[in-house]
Amino acid sequence: MAEAARPLLKSRWARIGVVLAVVGPGIITANVDNDAGGIATYSQAGADFGYSLLWTLIPITAALILVQEMCARMGVVTGKGLADLIRERFGVKATFYIMLALVVANIGNTMAEFVGVAQSMEIFGVSRFVSVPVVAVTVWVLVLKGSARWVERIFLVACSVYVAYVIAGVLAKPDWHEVVVGTFQPSLQMNGPAITMVVTLVGTTIAPWMQFYLQSAIVEKGIKLADYKLSRLDVIVGCIVTNVVAFFIVLACGATIFKVGGHINDAKEAAVALGPLAGKHASMLFAFGLFNASLFAASILPLSTTYYVCEAFGWESGIDKRKDEAPQFYVLYTVLIVLGAGLVLIPGLPMLKVLLLSQTANGVLLPFILIFMLLLAKDERLMGSYRNGPWLNAISWFTTAVLIVLTAMMIWFTLRP
Repeated sequence: MAEAARPLLKSRWARIGVVLAVVGPGIITANVDNDAGGIATYSQAGADFGYSLLWTLIPITAALILVQEMCARMGVVTGKGLADLIRERFGVKATFYIMLALVVANIGNTMAEFVGVAQSMEIFGVSRFVSVPVVAVTVWVLVLKGSARWVERIFLVACSVYVAYVIAGVLAKPDWHEVVVGTFQPSLQMNGPAITMVVTLVGTTIAPWMQFYLQSAIVEKGIKLADYKLSRLDVIVGCIVTNVVAFFIVLACGATIFKVGGHINDAKEAAVALGPLAGKHASMLFAFGLFNASLFAASILPLSTTYYVCEAFGWESGIDKRKDEAPQFYVLYTVLIVLGAGLVLIPGLPMLKVLLLSQTANGVLLPFILIFMLLLAKDERLMGSYRNGPWLNAISWFTTAVLIVLTAMMIWFTLRP
């Protein structure tokens, strides 16, 4: 019996090893989307509209899975990053302009993450002139001095810390009957603020940089076709988990701030407001979650930018590469960290304008990225039997059309006086 059990045990550990070798990129990419800007958006949705917009997270999750799965599939089948494929199919000129816009947008996004670090640590009494430089150095050392496997494990641990928002949502003591109604009975006030919030929820969940990072991470990890099903599961689980976290952020603010008729402008105000309404523990968990999310995203966003710029111009890239093997990778990542953290410390910097600019740049880019992805994913020469079939292609184009309309609305609402 013991001899028979030994091969079974080995087989079980072998399967666990395969799973651990594949999972990570999908879960990490989706969870980074709950960054400082995302948390602020979900907090405002709950504070201003209570539970009434919870239902939107269901179609948003479906759209996120659809888009992310295509990227994962292209990465596994082709062994190339999205920037690589765009350059090969659509030329250097189109790639250059897309990269330029993405870099500008991601500098603004990285600044937003360091703002999140500053705001969360100020709740704990730490000055931004201490927290931001310390976090910037930590992020730089973590990514550029560690191995790819070690860095990924750290990122997966950071994903688990998002449970703080689930606990904060429960501590807020929501009315669960109202929560069920808000989740499964769609309703929408047909006015500017409500429509703007729905559009913003979509815009903050599906960002251009995510597609590039996911595909690059899958390629660097060397995931093969034999493991595609596991990679797809990794993506699906990541998308579901990230929006469960978003659900509980909306829940926490809907159960407290909305109930007393309050209003917030950012995630820091949400954390502070939760103190007298849901208790000190809920407030501290919310603030800690904001710090973790900002630190996490401040690591990933510059890394994603570095990956796709290096791919686009044929430069060597990768955490496991030495400085002399990938000098552009190391220099670009360092410059993005220094800019993102350093600009946040400038007194009087118009952060709101910077954030609006980065959001607008994301909105302008998303339709182009989605169209490029769909053209690549249906290309039989590139994808073979793994290309988008007729039904998936129709659903993907419909989803993309909806996202483009919503993105155009987001840009309009952002830029109008």
